[in-house]
Amino acid sequence: MEKFSIASHLQPLYATSPHACRLPVIGITANYVEGDVQLRDRYYRQIVEAGGTPWIIPPVADVSVLEETLQHIDGLLLTGGGDHNPLWYGEEPLKDLHGVNAERDLPELLITQLAYHRQIPILGICRGLQTLAVALGGKVTQHLTSALKHTQEAARELPTHSITIAKDSQLYTLLGSEQTYVNSFHHQAVTEGGPHFRVVAQAMDGVVEAMESSELKPILGVQWHPEWLGKEGLPLFKWLVEQADLFRRAKTLHDRLLTLDSHCDTPMFFPQGVDFGQRDDRILVDLHKMTEGRLDATTMVAYLPQPKPGQPFADIAPIPAPTPTAYADLIFDKIANTLQRYPAAVSQARTPHDLYRNKQAGRKSVMFGIENGLALNHDVAQVAHFAQRGVVYITLCHNGDNDLCDSARGTATHGGVSDFGAQVIKEMNRLGLMVDLSHAAVSSFYDALHISTTPIVCSHSNCRALCDVPRNLDDAQLRALAAQGGVAQITLYHGFLRQQGEATILDAVQHLEHAIQVMGIDHVGIGTDFDGDGGVRGMADASEAIRFTIQLLRRRYSEEDIRKIWGGNWLRVMEQVQQQQTR
Repeated sequence: MEKFSIASHLQPLYATSPHACRLPVIGITANYVEGDVQLRDRYYRQIVEAGGTPWIIPPVADVSVLEETLQHIDGLLLTGGGDHNPLWYGEEPLKDLHGVNAERDLPELLITQLAYHRQIPILGICRGLQTLAVALGGKVTQHLTSALKHTQEAARELPTHSITIAKDSQLYTLLGSEQTYVNSFHHQAVTEGGPHFRVVAQAMDGVVEAMESSELKPILGVQWHPEWLGKEGLPLFKWLVEQADLFRRAKTLHDRLLTLDSHCDTPMFFPQGVDFGQRDDRILVDLHKMTEGRLDATTMVAYLPQPKPGQPFADIAPIPAPTPTAYADLIFDKIANTLQRYPAAVSQARTPHDLYRNKQAGRKSVMFGIENGLALNHDVAQVAHFAQRGVVYITLCHNGDNDLCDSARGTATHGGVSDFGAQVIKEMNRLGLMVDLSHAAVSSFYDALHISTTPIVCSHSNCRALCDVPRNLDDAQLRALAAQGGVAQITLYHGFLRQQGEATILDAVQHLEHAIQVMGIDHVGIGTDFDGDGGVRGMADASEAIRFTIQLLRRRYSEEDIRKIWGGNWLRVMEQVQQQQTR
């Protein structure tokens, strides 16, 4: 019997103490008909049944409103409805086109792109599948002419034709079958998934019935209407809610923790006119991508290519400079000028305290590093010069021996660290700069470990046991590094993750877990090498940084472990090195 008593309905909530548990919020795009915003009850009822909280999104094309909406949802459901205007995908309307819904098109295409960049899980249904394609580079046919009838007059909950499902797909995992029967009602269909998707289900006539992300993202679109299929359709909604819950947990962690990438080469592109404050496809790290991926800080390096023996540096310098030192200064000038353009959004950090202060103020942080001690131009006094500029580490060498030490890809010029290199290491210790041994030969690694009075770091290096290349660290090096208190930062360069086949974020996690097994959780971190050829499927740029956290959550790493991995260990060493400096 219905109880018409508000108190009786609230009693289960107030009978226990308040708790922090929260259901993931799923934004649901609404239809628009003759001035009314509408939503079939089946959509939100399935979300509730799956364990989520429905949040209805009206068709508003104001980007600021959409951004604010995305800040408050954990997943996105793109619902069914009328045709898309074909002008959005570069075609003129054909006579068989049905009624378009201009009020919906732009808002849904915008929110789909924005949600994609923010790593928000997405489920598209019918029109929603087509929205994914139109918004993200795919193709839609305006009218099907196949022999199989896709536009049905049957009841919406009645399956009307069969589809085949790829066994290696997320959809197969959810439905547990290579064939199922669906209730599709459409005269348009996706013809090309575009660069971000792969087709995972088709009708018997080859019409696309489902596609999912080809980039290891939680994005799935189906042509049929699972909201009408009751318990048979529920697995898709449960999948969306589960993915949204993981994303919610990752967001919450990133709000509490400081996330730091110890190595990127983005400044190499500044001379090409890129704008760090804009979302620029030419670079993998910019303010928008850092915001989307919830990355707090990155270390931008002045990278200096190593000339061949006898070759002047000026011959290979990407931009003219009289000396390697002047070139490094020029790069730092460009970084500084870039940061000065956006003082409310980002600033340089020199210490861990600066990083935490910037995060508290809502600013991103950039730290300075040098990749290749060639920048010193054989003058130990330049260590002090770069320390004054705020450089926090110097990678002693790159791909070739220099005057400091032998490289992993060098010719054993010194048999390890040179006498000059030893002077540089001692001066770096004195001035509080971290000694970075990524790119160094094994002999240089052990020499530096012996010379340095503070822990050394490897800002972007992987595990040789999993990928046998000279640039990676073998298990003995990992153990020695940990024994001295140092850290090894796992990098995303594909050639250091695997020697054959395509590397993905899963390979990066495997290298991390191997390093943890050998060194312990207190000696690992992440140094992406973005814009220095780093970036793999699943974590292709800074906007996908939060996807690494999601991988860690799936493997049940604790919040404290994730804090250590995302910069806590690196900053412990930085603080130790900086505290031991002497003037």
